[in-house]
Amino acid sequence: MTTTYDPRHPRYRDEADLRDELTRVYDLCHGCRLCWNLCPSFPTLFDAVDGHDGNVAAMTTAEQDQVVDECYQCKLCYVKCPYVPPHEWALDFPRLMLRAEAVKHDQRKFDTANEFLGRTDLLGTMSTAGAPIVNRLSGKPGSLSRKLMEKAVGIAAERLLPPYAKQRFSTWWKKRARPSNATDARRSVALFPTCLVEYQDPTIGHDLVKVYERNAVRCELPDGVVCCGMPWLDGGDVDNFMKQATRNVEVLAAEVRKGNDIVVPQPTCGYVLKREYPDYVGGDAAKLVAEHTYDAAEYLMKLHRDSGGLDTDFAGDVPASVAWHAPCHLRAQNIGYKSRDLMKLTGAEVTVIDKCSGIDGTWGYRKENYELSRKIAQPLAEAVRTTDADIVAGDCHLANGAILQETGTKPIHPIQVLARAYGIEPE
Repeated sequence: MTTTYDPRHPRYRDEADLRDELTRVYDLCHGCRLCWNLCPSFPTLFDAVDGHDGNVAAMTTAEQDQVVDECYQCKLCYVKCPYVPPHEWALDFPRLMLRAEAVKHDQRKFDTANEFLGRTDLLGTMSTAGAPIVNRLSGKPGSLSRKLMEKAVGIAAERLLPPYAKQRFSTWWKKRARPSNATDARRSVALFPTCLVEYQDPTIGHDLVKVYERNAVRCELPDGVVCCGMPWLDGGDVDNFMKQATRNVEVLAAEVRKGNDIVVPQPTCGYVLKREYPDYVGGDAAKLVAEHTYDAAEYLMKLHRDSGGLDTDFAGDVPASVAWHAPCHLRAQNIGYKSRDLMKLTGAEVTVIDKCSGIDGTWGYRKENYELSRKIAQPLAEAVRTTDADIVAGDCHLANGAILQETGTKPIHPIQVLARAYGIEPE
């Protein structure tokens, strides 16, 4: 048995060794049960152990694998776990699940859903080029085209998918007029726009740039960045993840050495840069990138605290109240509720909703997880439905899509709340 979460370890993908490690960790979880209500994996695990009269070693391979299949990598068990490194038991449940996915990936060799979901840049480039047609074909859940898509690539036919933009964020960036006060900036950041902003909702990027520039932060868009690689990692394809991660580390480390911090407007991608790159890519460059990567609201609140404050002249549209969804991958970063704090600067009353959307990367898009995903999202949906807030906000574009599907309410990004409060109009 090898306790390792390092994909370069010679026994990382050894199934027999993995099975022994699963038994060790499941036994520790069974004895603790602190995470019983976080996700489906833990009730499934505890029910299986109880069915064997507490004998974890008696669990079948299928029972072990069901726990893996139901883990959607929200990461919150790591935050709650009392046995994470440097504890002598060195328990890291999310990374163990990723190791199990890597072993499964090696065994099946090819997974259509993985191949489709992993190639986000290729898919985004093609889909934005033909956005009206693509959106017409994929935009209606349950349609014939979506049913055919489900059969072909395994994406749930009933899942509401985010539409593609006609103009990519990087295209807008190249065409936009540069601000006249760019040389007076107090800070400079490199944007890691993420696939969701680049291809699907560039308006988040538009507002982020304008809000930052209003606060004397110069924005740059580095050439050569690609998808953070999360879809590959979630699907167990460590090799493809490493290729993209290594490329991004090289580009982003060069930006940091130029004096730029890195700002990420989507929490899952920010988590990957901060936590996954140092562990999977390793080395000084990955560590440098992680140390200088910030969530979009986190960076603004850092400026507000350390660098003379933010512009608080909010002459635009300020909502009296906001219901803010705190995404799992933002909570897992352990940075606090910076988006809440940022929106409160406008004078709005902000209520936090800390319920899972059941999407968590690509897990909730797969047809085999769809019904369970919607069940997981119901507490979040109920909280949104019963709120009397003027608007709903959320940092995660995927989670916002789940909120829209379950409630009919379309959230906006917290940066956009700030932009409207400044009087910055959407393009």
